[in-house]
Amino acid sequence: MARTSAPLHMSSPPSTPATTLPAVSSPAVVAPTVADPPWKVAPVGAAGFLQPGSDPSVLPADLLIADKRNNRLVIVDPHGRLVWQFPRPGDLAAGQTFLIPDDAFFSADGKYIVATEEDDLAIRVIDVATHRIVASYGHPGVPGSGPGYVWNPDDAMMLANGDIVSADIKNCRVIVVSPATQTVTRQLGITGQCTHHPPSSFGSPNGAFPTTGGHYLVTEINGDWVDEIDFSGHVYWTTHPPGVRYPSDTNQIGPDRYLTVDYSSRGQVVVFNQAGQTIWRYAPTGSNRLDHPSLAIPLPNGDILVNDDLNNRVIAVDPRTNTVVWQYGHTGLPGAAAGYLNVPDGMDLVPPYSFAAVHAAALGVLGGP
Repeated sequence: MARTSAPLHMSSPPSTPATTLPAVSSPAVVAPTVADPPWKVAPVGAAGFLQPGSDPSVLPADLLIADKRNNRLVIVDPHGRLVWQFPRPGDLAAGQTFLIPDDAFFSADGKYIVATEEDDLAIRVIDVATHRIVASYGHPGVPGSGPGYVWNPDDAMMLANGDIVSADIKNCRVIVVSPATQTVTRQLGITGQCTHHPPSSFGSPNGAFPTTGGHYLVTEINGDWVDEIDFSGHVYWTTHPPGVRYPSDTNQIGPDRYLTVDYSSRGQVVVFNQAGQTIWRYAPTGSNRLDHPSLAIPLPNGDILVNDDLNNRVIAVDPRTNTVVWQYGHTGLPGAAAGYLNVPDGMDLVPPYSFAAVHAAALGVLGGP
């Protein structure tokens, strides 16, 4: 894709040859242009709030961001204009809270957002159109492992029947929960057994992302592991993401191509294969250094979106040149005003480009509560 302006920053040289690029599959289904959804707010003014040098054309759709320390979810358009926010004044019912959301994903049909409040121990289902929490699992502020309880849930995603799959980090398990019945309907790993021995146990799993084959990629913090597994307990392969200290939210981007980030002060983004071999690495240094990135996802044009959490920004990186070509948020400057973020810890593109919509299209299913 042609760039309309200069890239923001140069990175350090890649650790693999320049001709070795990640084989990134398009994460988007092809869909006709449709009218804006009714929940979308017309952006105020023509100017956006991207950082200089950003190219809005690299994003195929609006972007959902879990703005953790601002206690909110926002959707911005490719120009960096706010088009949706939760919660607004009056969105929460009496007695409800919405604190420190760390991840947020659309349901496959785009009607709901599933947000994890990892440090507040709850999973929320939000109706996008009405701005209401319509389902929950977990007791805010109270850890546990029994029915209705979780302990640092992460990366919750909705299944076709409205159940939710989530990595339950401190319970060291991957679970499918029913918000309707407040029960765990399926589980991988023995609760509280926190060592790498899948499928019997997992070392603090922080992600369970669906693959194109209908399996799940489980990322384990303890020992730096990624496993492909299904809910029958079959383990297809397991490996170490190469050179990664703290793996986070591994997801599939192509045949035998997997994308992960290193949630460290010297952060990096890595594409690797099942054998644990490096395909591509983005690990800039100096003023361009990543600071605790938590999630990376591919864009249809081959660029990579990255949550650079403690740098308070979301960026798109062109892996062909290792340059930042889009940025929302001011590097190192937290804030709540337009154009600012405060520890953005999760993201998803709006359907039909969202993570769940792409995988649902591949499997022929949609979902909602």
